Amino acid sequence: MSSAEPPSHQVTRTDRLSPAEVTDVLALARAAGDADGADPFDEHVLLRLRNPDAAAVHLTTRAADGTLTGYAHLDTTDGDAGTGVELAVHPAHRRRGTGRALARGVLAAATGPLRVWAHGDHPSAAALGVDLGLRRARVLWQLRRPLTAPIPETRLPDGVTLRAFRPGEDDDAWLALNARAFAEHPEQGRWSPADLRVRLAEPWFDPDGFLLAVEEATGRLRGFHWTKVHERPGSARIGEVYVLGVDPAAHGGGLGRALTSAGLAYLRDRRGLDRVMLYVDESNTAAVALYERLGFARWSAHVNYQSA
Repeated sequence: MSSAEPPSHQVTRTDRLSPAEVTDVLALARAAGDADGADPFDEHVLLRLRNPDAAAVHLTTRAADGTLTGYAHLDTTDGDAGTGVELAVHPAHRRRGTGRALARGVLAAATGPLRVWAHGDHPSAAALGVDLGLRRARVLWQLRRPLTAPIPETRLPDGVTLRAFRPGEDDDAWLALNARAFAEHPEQGRWSPADLRVRLAEPWFDPDGFLLAVEEATGRLRGFHWTKVHERPGSARIGEVYVLGVDPAAHGGGLGRALTSAGLAYLRDRRGLDRVMLYVDESNTAAVALYERLGFARWSAHVNYQSA
C-alpha cells in the first residue's frame, strides 16, 4: 500500500494477534453487532481469536490515533475449499474506503477460491461482494421464537429416552452420530474431537442442556439437541438451538420434533428464558418447515459469497 494513503486505508497483515489486538477486534465486533443487529463474526472465528495457536491470517486497518477501524479474518487451513473470510468495519469509520481497502488486502492474501460470510445481508456487503467478483452462494437464516408461546409436548418414539451428555464418556459416540446426521453439511459434519473439546471448555457449556436421545435396548445414540444460552452485558439473554441432529436411520419417527420441544422446554423451564433462536440453511426446506410449524419465524439472513 502507498504511504500516501490515509492511515485507515493502510492494511497490516499478521499471522498472530497480541492479546491487546484481540481485545481491540472483539470491541470492534461488539460495536458492529450493536449497530447492525447481527454479530459480524461467527463462533468459529471467535473461538480462533481466543486461541493464540490457531492458524489464521489477520488483516487490520487503524486510524491515525491507533484506533482499530477494520478487521478481516482469513482461514486458510482448508486448502481444498480455499480461504474463508469474515470482515468488519467499525460503524464510526464506514463509507471512507476502509472496507474496500480490506477487500484488496483479502485478495492479496487469499489462497485458492474465496468463501466470504456477510452476517446480516446488508447492501454494503453485497456491493463489496460485487467488487470482489463473488457470487451469492448460500443463505443461512436466523429464526426466532418466543418461549412464552406454548411449546408442543415432547413425545419420544417408543424405546427412546432422554438424558444429559456426559463429557469424556459420550464424546466419540456423539461425534460419530454428528457425522452421520450432517454428512452433507459443509461445516458441522466435519467436527473433530478438538472441535468438540474447545466448545465443551467454553464458559457457556451446560451438560444438562445437551440432550441425548438414547435407544433403551442398546444404549445407542439416536439424536441430540444441544442448547446454548447467550449472555452479553447490556443485552437480553437468549437461548439457541445450537445443534440438533437425528441419526438418518431414525428419520421419520418424530424424533426431531420431540428433541426440539424438549430443548425449548429446558431453556424456558430450567434456564428461565423467554426467547430462542436458531440457524438453518435456506436450502434445507424440510428443517425450515419443521421449525416454522414449531412457531419459529425469520429474523435475519447471513449470506455466503464465493468465487465465481
